[in-house]
Amino acid sequence: MVGNLLRIARGFGLTLLGATFLFFLSAWIGAAVPRNSDWTEADTGVTILVGHNGIHTEIIMPIATETVDWRTHFPLKDIEDPLRDYTHVGVSWGERTFFLETPTWSDLNPITALGALTGGDGLLHAAYYVRPAPAEDFRELRIRTDEYRRLVGEITKDLIPPEDRQTYGGYSSHDVFYDAIGTYHLGNTCNQWTSDRLAQAGIKTGLWTPLPGGVMQWVPKPEER
Repeated sequence: MVGNLLRIARGFGLTLLGATFLFFLSAWIGAAVPRNSDWTEADTGVTILVGHNGIHTEIIMPIATETVDWRTHFPLKDIEDPLRDYTHVGVSWGERTFFLETPTWSDLNPITALGALTGGDGLLHAAYYVRPAPAEDFRELRIRTDEYRRLVGEITKDLIPPEDRQTYGGYSSHDVFYDAIGTYHLGNTCNQWTSDRLAQAGIKTGLWTPLPGGVMQWVPKPEER
């Protein structure tokens, strides 16, 4: 009896290790395959940033341009500190429980992660910034006005009107979560959402990017510019 249980446990452990290896291998390969491979940065247009906190990525954009004023979608009254002179807003998407409970890798709970992989409701994160400086975790991209217009269109497709959505407290005083359209699963992670929105706007990025590194490898570091 005990021997059978040990064999089952060993087999389960080997299967789990194999699945984990295949996941990371496929993520590495998928992220290396480019979409919009002939894309180049614009000489003029809109400067956005792609940021990450080690587990989630976000698209950071000017608060207001001729294309959109993000305050109409993410009212400043929804954050704890609405009076600062914000210049940019970062937008990202993910699974409700995973997003709310896993701001960094140190907060990762295996049960939460497993629950997210089996599918979950989408949640949108909006974080306001004051003149974010380019850095390792905030990398600039200059895109054309029409590309920015498409990017805004793709992002707003996932928004629920303010009067119909629930609001959740953020990680700090300058961010907030909202109910959003979409279902999270292994093929549609928070980082895949970021690269999909960039790709749909015509910007070069990886094919499958479930991990933040797969997104960030396509955005030049400040010293590479």
